[in-house]
Amino acid sequence: MTTTTLRTTGVHVEDTGTGPTILCLHGIGSSSASFAPQIAALAGEFRLLAWDAPGYARSAVPEAELDLDGFADAAAAVIEEYAEAGPVHVLGVSWGGVIAVRLASRHPELVRSLVLADASRGSGTSAEKAAAMRTRAAELGSAGSAAFAGGRGPRLVSSDAPGELVDRVVATMRDSIRLPGYGLAAESMAATDLTPELAAIDTPTLVLCGDQDQVTGITESQALAGGIPDAVLVTLRGAGHLANQESPEAFNAWLSSFVGIVERLYG
Repeated sequence: MTTTTLRTTGVHVEDTGTGPTILCLHGIGSSSASFAPQIAALAGEFRLLAWDAPGYARSAVPEAELDLDGFADAAAAVIEEYAEAGPVHVLGVSWGGVIAVRLASRHPELVRSLVLADASRGSGTSAEKAAAMRTRAAELGSAGSAAFAGGRGPRLVSSDAPGELVDRVVATMRDSIRLPGYGLAAESMAATDLTPELAAIDTPTLVLCGDQDQVTGITESQALAGGIPDAVLVTLRGAGHLANQESPEAFNAWLSSFVGIVERLYG
C-alpha cells in the first residue's frame, strides 16, 4: 500500500493493488480506513484509491470553503493525478455516493461506472432533513469528536453487528472528523437534492443498500436506482448503513462482479 498526499490539494490517498481503478469515497463520518474490507479482499484484482476527503483524517483543511461541487472537483483531481484522467470506477458510500453522482454530472469523462452504497439524493430533499444536517457541526463542536462518534457510530450498523465492528466504526469516526471539514460536508449535504440531475447520468450504475439501513434507508436507494437510467438495485441482507463493512463478502462480490462486467463491456 502506498499513501500519498496530492501536491495541489493536500488530499491524502491510499493507493493499493493493481488492475482496473476504483476510486473509493467514504461517508460523512469516516475516512479511507472504512474501505479496509475492500482493500484486503480486492487489491489482487483492482487498484483501489481511497481518499480522506478534504478536511478529514490525514487530508489538509481546504483553503477555501467547499460545496458539493467543490468536493466533486477534489475527487476529479484525484482521478487526474493518480489515474491520468481516467476514466475510473467510483464507489461512494453514503455522502461519498452523493459526491460520486455530482462527479459523474460534472466530469462524466472521468467516470466509467458508479457504485452507490447506502447513498442518498442529499439532505436537501426536505426542509426537515436539511435542518437536521445543519445542526451537526455545532454538535461536533460542542461534544468533541470522541463523544460525537460514540453517540452516532453505533447507529450506522445493524442491531446485530458484532461489538468489534461497532468499536471500529466509532474509532474511525472519532479519528476522522474535525471542524471545519465536517461542517463543510454537512452543509454540502443540506444544500443538495440530486433528484433533477439523476436522469442525465449516462454511466453504468449499481446501487447497493443494507436491508437494515436506518440512516438513509432503502427508499433513498430506490430513488437513486429509479432516477438513474438502467441502474440496478441490490439489497444486502442483515446489513445496516455501512454495508461495505458489515457484509463485506456479499458487498465485495457484487462490487467485483459489476466492475468486471463493465470492464468487459466498455473497457
